[in-house]
Amino acid sequence: MRGTILTLGGGGFSMPEVHGRDFSPLDSELTRMSGKERPRVCFVATASGDADSYHDKFLAAYADRAEAKVLSLFNKAPEGYELPINGLEQLLDQDIVYVGGGSTANLLAVWRLHGLPALLEKAAAGGTILAGISAGANCWYEASSTDSFGPTAPLPDGLGFLPGSFCPHYLGEEDRRETYVRFVGSGALPAGYAADDGVALLWRDGELVEAISERPDGVAYAVGQDGEATLDVRVLD
Repeated sequence: MRGTILTLGGGGFSMPEVHGRDFSPLDSELTRMSGKERPRVCFVATASGDADSYHDKFLAAYADRAEAKVLSLFNKAPEGYELPINGLEQLLDQDIVYVGGGSTANLLAVWRLHGLPALLEKAAAGGTILAGISAGANCWYEASSTDSFGPTAPLPDGLGFLPGSFCPHYLGEEDRRETYVRFVGSGALPAGYAADDGVALLWRDGELVEAISERPDGVAYAVGQDGEATLDVRVLD
């Protein structure tokens, strides 16, 4: 597909313990990529059931740095920041659409019901940057490793905006690395990519551009049936 997508394995504004700063370097890089001093950023927390605390974290991080909006498919957006469900085409006017973590399976089901995939693909082709953390990163790929069903499991049902599969929190959660390598090795998931907390993969027009990290020790891997290959990672200031 055409467009720019940033997929975070973890970190960002919702995980300040990863970078230990007031504003995440990954978020700084994301806003810089927009080319705008105050970009229009819409946060979509469908995967968490639009948890109030998630909206609050986003607005605390972004309200002073961007024209911040929240799209709530559960009608729970904070007053004054809501992007109305009956105005979904306003997504086409956003500089960045940022998707939060939670249940990848639930996110995909709700989005498809509301027709978001086609709209987001159109937005990306028109210059909107798509981004997401954890489930919000998984969704863009053909497939992913997810804990949507409890134990970590393969989910071969992504949007397919990006090729292959993805695994977030690669070293940050106990079984992520072992299970993902096993899923890919067995063919349960196609070959793909894994990112640790604080690390993101930048894609343009379906091609991987680079891996970036807000931690000096952040890692990312390409994972195939023969095992892992370490990716070069650029550490952000």
